[in-house]
Amino acid sequence: MSTISVVTGANSGIGRATAIHLAAQGHTVYGTVRSVTKATKLQAMADDAGVEVKLVELDVADDQSVREGFDQILSATDGVVDVMVNNAGIGGNATAEECSPALHLEVMNVNLCGAVRCLQAVLPGMRERRRGTVVNVTSVVGRIGALAQSPYVTSKWAFEGFSEELAQEVAPFGIRVAIVEPGITKSAIFAKNIDMPNLTGAYDDAYRRMFQMYAAGLGHATDPFEVAAVIHHAVTTDQPRLRYAVSWASKDIIDGRAAITDEQWVAMGNAANDDEYYDSFQRAFGLDLRDMG
Repeated sequence: MSTISVVTGANSGIGRATAIHLAAQGHTVYGTVRSVTKATKLQAMADDAGVEVKLVELDVADDQSVREGFDQILSATDGVVDVMVNNAGIGGNATAEECSPALHLEVMNVNLCGAVRCLQAVLPGMRERRRGTVVNVTSVVGRIGALAQSPYVTSKWAFEGFSEELAQEVAPFGIRVAIVEPGITKSAIFAKNIDMPNLTGAYDDAYRRMFQMYAAGLGHATDPFEVAAVIHHAVTTDQPRLRYAVSWASKDIIDGRAAITDEQWVAMGNAANDDEYYDSFQRAFGLDLRDMG
């Protein structure tokens, strides 16, 4: 019997690549999308790969939608989900001062609570069978306080903490948790994530440096199928780890942040101009933000 896997946010980027890649490895894959009629590229790519991704219309931000979607999945699989890939997510740009509580909650509702809803649908069955794997796709910004992305950073740090706690809680039931931390990966999320509130005009430097980080990253962005391969490895390896850094800049930033003090991190914010900031960033992380690929 094939492994039954659910991938949320399967209509683009990492989610789409993961759904197709797992199907190519013989998994029975249910890909959740907010609109089946808009999943034409996913369906075309799956057809080109010679695989099937079973589409389920589901909005991770809505309790009822998740219940109905998972009722459909569990009915089709006799209650079995072997692998749950929580990938669905949205971006969010704003400095802390300029980000409303409502925006923080909106992003958190998708990036954290969406995963909670899905997990609560599959964990009882995994516990009963005493097996299963959860893959939570967080972000490198779940490990570093990236500039001018307060709602996104906050949600991903929360998702990291949630995942670390979850890993201990479900270990006695034979359930594995893997945290996948992508850096910059080719995805539609970047084209959509162009907001710059700048309500006060006081944070021009932060917004500019944030967009420069992504501009540099997009020139080196990793193919999402590389992330999908890491997710497949995390699910199948007999030497599992809790965390997997993948894609451009992820390991450099995670390792670099661990190697500098909190005081050095804060001092970077005092850079007098962009060149000084980019130089200090390069010294800390080995990444030249002026390199556009």
